[in-house]
Amino acid sequence: MSLLKVDGVTKRFGGVTALDNVSLTVDSGEVVGVMGANGAGKTTLFAVIAGHLRPDAGAVQLRGRSIAGMPPHDICGLGLTRTFQIVRPFAGLTVHENALVAAFYGFNGGRSRKVAERMARDAVEIVGLAERRHQLGGTLTLSGQKRLEVARALATGADFLMLDEVMAGLTPTEVEEVLTMILRLRDEHGLTFLIIEHVMKALMRLSNRIVVLHHGKQIAVGAPDLIACDQHVLDVYYGGAA
Repeated sequence: MSLLKVDGVTKRFGGVTALDNVSLTVDSGEVVGVMGANGAGKTTLFAVIAGHLRPDAGAVQLRGRSIAGMPPHDICGLGLTRTFQIVRPFAGLTVHENALVAAFYGFNGGRSRKVAERMARDAVEIVGLAERRHQLGGTLTLSGQKRLEVARALATGADFLMLDEVMAGLTPTEVEEVLTMILRLRDEHGLTFLIIEHVMKALMRLSNRIVVLHHGKQIAVGAPDLIACDQHVLDVYYGGAA
């Protein structure tokens, strides 16, 4: 049984169909990428899965349980959480305090202060922000705030993370560091990922499979090497470039 199953999901906003009968699966321990041009429906798909939007049709199941229409905090309580494309840390809280909030109220919330402190500390260290743990979240660079987004997701204790463009706007060196971090989280901590990313080289290296969206429709799914030479994908995403 797949960890996540999205089956025939459709989402409309007035006369605009943002998602049109989209289906995908994610198995435990996988990294599945989602690619597509701006407006393809990628972030809408994340919002539907994470509970920020209710689908107009279709089903979303996590570990065999229907989660379509559940509020985000309840879905997080089942072990699935997400980051956001536009980072919004608690600007007046330190890096550690940002992660601590997530640890208190995330997956299996209601933890003791001691346990939450440990989880927050571990999450901050994993993403490479330990030396900045006392720095205010609002004063971090873009790279630091992207890492803090991941730290907050990790601090919830969830084992399934959905990452929305965590490498956007980063330098090549920073991209490589984040890529290495994600692979380490998968291999050493057994986490599962669904990732939206426009940095194609990174997405190709990270993903076991890639789902391609175009104007809300799923036009391809497969291993990175197959997606890279799929003519339909090349036509709609790269303008037919080889």
